[in-house]
Amino acid sequence: MFLYTCKHAEDDGGSREIVRVGNELLTSSDLNQVLPRDVNDEDSAALADDYINRWVRNKLFLRQAEFNLTEEEKDISQLLDEYRTSLLVNIYQQKMLEQKYSPLLSDKEIEEYYNQMQDNFTLQENIVKGFLLKVPMGAPNQGDVRRWCRSANSESLVKLENYSLQNARMFDSFLDTWVPFQRVNAILPEPIKNEERFLMYNRYYETTDEQFRYFLLVTDYMTIGNTAPLSYVEDRIRAILLNKKRGEYIKSLEKELYDEALQKKIINFY
Repeated sequence: MFLYTCKHAEDDGGSREIVRVGNELLTSSDLNQVLPRDVNDEDSAALADDYINRWVRNKLFLRQAEFNLTEEEKDISQLLDEYRTSLLVNIYQQKMLEQKYSPLLSDKEIEEYYNQMQDNFTLQENIVKGFLLKVPMGAPNQGDVRRWCRSANSESLVKLENYSLQNARMFDSFLDTWVPFQRVNAILPEPIKNEERFLMYNRYYETTDEQFRYFLLVTDYMTIGNTAPLSYVEDRIRAILLNKKRGEYIKSLEKELYDEALQKKIINFY
């Protein structure tokens, strides 16, 4: 019902009232702003229903709080100010940290940390390289697509990319990047259950649903329990190294700001 109301309101170019709690009103326009667009009707209806229920409960608790708390208890201006200050300071510190140190982290430094701490980078998920192509059942030249997938040489890959630009509903190329196989598997109409066994014995896989044909090529893979490749954990290592420098840098930044403020008489002691 709520989904219909929202869609109907969108079609009319207006906004419909959905629910009111006291003087608080939730409209279809409000709801449309928080709901994702790329889900089917059934999932969208479930998300809408969940959001509406949570909105109603929160407004009821807010009403009770307004009625039952004293004016002093309801005065949260100091808490909001402290939270805002803390949030802005942390955002600024992180921004300055990334600007100052992130460009200075060399590939050698990242690689050295990786080699020293490999035991901490054991894969918790299967990862793959390859590509996934999704085409309508009526798309032309699917025999060529199949042949190009099985060949998987550089010329065939170029042909696949050109073909996908004209015919594919989706073309996900991850030939040079490790991605979790779970992400790829979730796109297939029937997810592969035994991922490790599948990866051990399959490089090419083809399946269909009522509307589309899926072509999957796996050019490389690594399974759970192996040491993750450096390229897969590089961002994680970068974050670790930045965090190690954080404490020292924040102290340095605090001293720099303090000394500058004294010099410019921004700080005045009385």
